[in-house]
Amino acid sequence: MKQSGKILSIPIMVAALGYFVDIYDLVLFSIVRKPSLTALGLSGPELEASGLWLLNVQMVGMLIGGLLWGILGDKKGRLSVLFGSIVLYSLANILNAYVVDVTQYGILRFVAGVGLAGELGAGITLVSEILPKEKRGWGTTIVATVGVSGAILAGIMGLNYEWTTCYIVGGVLGLLLLLMRVGVFESGMYKLARKSGANFGNLGMIFFNRHRFTDYLKCILVGLPIWYVIGILITLSPELGRELGIVGDIKPALSIMYCYAGVTAGDLLSGVLSQMMKSRKKVLQLFVFSTLIMVIVYFQMKGAGVQSFYWTFTILGFAAGYWAVLITSASEQFGTNIRATVTTSVPNFIRASLVPITILYATLQGFGSNKLNSALITGVICCVIAFIAASYLKETYHKDLDYHETH
Repeated sequence: MKQSGKILSIPIMVAALGYFVDIYDLVLFSIVRKPSLTALGLSGPELEASGLWLLNVQMVGMLIGGLLWGILGDKKGRLSVLFGSIVLYSLANILNAYVVDVTQYGILRFVAGVGLAGELGAGITLVSEILPKEKRGWGTTIVATVGVSGAILAGIMGLNYEWTTCYIVGGVLGLLLLLMRVGVFESGMYKLARKSGANFGNLGMIFFNRHRFTDYLKCILVGLPIWYVIGILITLSPELGRELGIVGDIKPALSIMYCYAGVTAGDLLSGVLSQMMKSRKKVLQLFVFSTLIMVIVYFQMKGAGVQSFYWTFTILGFAAGYWAVLITSASEQFGTNIRATVTTSVPNFIRASLVPITILYATLQGFGSNKLNSALITGVICCVIAFIAASYLKETYHKDLDYHETH
């Protein structure tokens, strides 16, 4: 049994470190947005407009990649995604250090987005299938908690090194991680399911079945506040902070570090609570409601000092730290033959939801609302939708995952 525990710990830690590098690269653009775009000759309003465009391009890449890697994970195995995705985004991030204009930047952020899309879903799927149902929540919590702390490293790098160096380090870390993956084994549950003759990686089984599609959509909607917080409140903290009259210079790297310190703690606590309460659903409702409260608090910080503003980011990140429980719940909603497709695409649809979120934010300003009111209204809408979706989500804590979906 002890030996078995050691064997099981290998894929858990490899998945966790893979997600660590994934998150490092994922948030890095938000950290180096201003210095990288300034180096390319942009200034003033162009910094925000081009920054949001590049962020959206990356998210669209993740949306497409989420579907591609998910299907591959079900048709060819979980390990194929763990290897392929990290190669793609590592090479793209190294090349990002050498861009000379916004067009090149956009192409490479798209490619990186496609690569980044596969890491979390494949890791969570693999860990969920190799652990017994009483322990899988602990495994996925480790993956998510270790993973999101990659943003803290990204913040440290952004504060101390040139943006080009930050991109190169992220790419090199990814390539080094490949060496650790040689000894990782495939999910036994998946290998047995392949012998059943079931239809694997079929998107039609999700999108053309009303009940499955409804469950799938609810998982996506529950995650809206997480990427609203990261994509709007944290990424645009210098601009929103200026509107709030925050006293002091707001540095994006510190914004990310303080927020993700909270997210890391939140993911750990939400995972522990879901195991103790034996419920994913109740924890999701609790954390979504807490995020709504902290979104409102964010906009009450008018005239505050920059350090107080940073601490607000930490508490906000803590409230939005339910990623581990959400992705675990999504993984548990569906059968083995479409589990990787769901678990890989759901987080990327959530990330890609930043596109309509930013469109709503910009549209509200177009109708005469100022930046602060537009951001607040957008956040309240995201949280209300998420809470309703969480309320109708199926409880999956005790669910046996060894089954497959049929038409």
